[in-house]
Amino acid sequence: MDLAAEYNNRALVPGHPQIIARWHRDAAAYRDRHGGEFGIPYGARPRNRVDLFRGTHGRGEGPLIVFIHGGYWRSFDKSSFSHVAGPANAVGLDVAVPEYTLCPEVTLADIIDEIRQCCLFLGQRTGRRLVVTGHSAGGHLAAAMAATEWQLYGTRPDLIQACLSVSGLFDLRPLMTTAYNDDLRLSPSAAAAASPLLWPMSNRMPFESWVGAEESFEFRRQARSLAAAWAGLGLSCHYEEVPGENHFSIGDLFSRADHPMTRRLLELARG
Repeated sequence: MDLAAEYNNRALVPGHPQIIARWHRDAAAYRDRHGGEFGIPYGARPRNRVDLFRGTHGRGEGPLIVFIHGGYWRSFDKSSFSHVAGPANAVGLDVAVPEYTLCPEVTLADIIDEIRQCCLFLGQRTGRRLVVTGHSAGGHLAAAMAATEWQLYGTRPDLIQACLSVSGLFDLRPLMTTAYNDDLRLSPSAAAAASPLLWPMSNRMPFESWVGAEESFEFRRQARSLAAAWAGLGLSCHYEEVPGENHFSIGDLFSRADHPMTRRLLELARG
């Protein structure tokens, strides 16, 4: 198997520039239309910032949805994904969209720690539990938050109420053979340490793993792997391939209130 080709989503989806341009436009339009609290610092580094979008007519009740952006831990920021808050805001739920320092400026372990710091900050600031979700690298980071033993960080062990990962990567060892590792700088030990599939998972929560049916074999295998592993540990897990969607187009579904994936995210938030 040509792993370099399997993990090269931009080559696999020639139309990705148009999709990404749409994300930028839709996110900017949503910020202008809905407003929010922008650039709230959660840590010391310049990109340790989070945007908070309040639910329409909401009262700050229920869990906070946290959407973590992708980009192979090397690109994008929160400003391209504001619009994913739309469906949740429309039913009164609040949504946080953080960004994080990118590789190669920091390591992948550093990024996991930054998102943990953000979750701790949001939990303390709001006093609420979190539903974590994300796309691609963000799906990996969401799963890492779900598997974190939060009591070791001085907070409630059930800080994460549920997790919905989209096109996530959970075993990072195959990436060592690709050009992405020029920036990720993964050694065998670092790749294993950053792979939620290889972590102990003592938390109990619903876990959903969604992926586009048009994505590569490896992305579909990765998406199946964690749902199967965690189901074997007794979690309530669901795996689904979305017909007709590729690695980029599936990201559009977060802003579609009528899509089953988005409806499921809202169901998880409502408990």
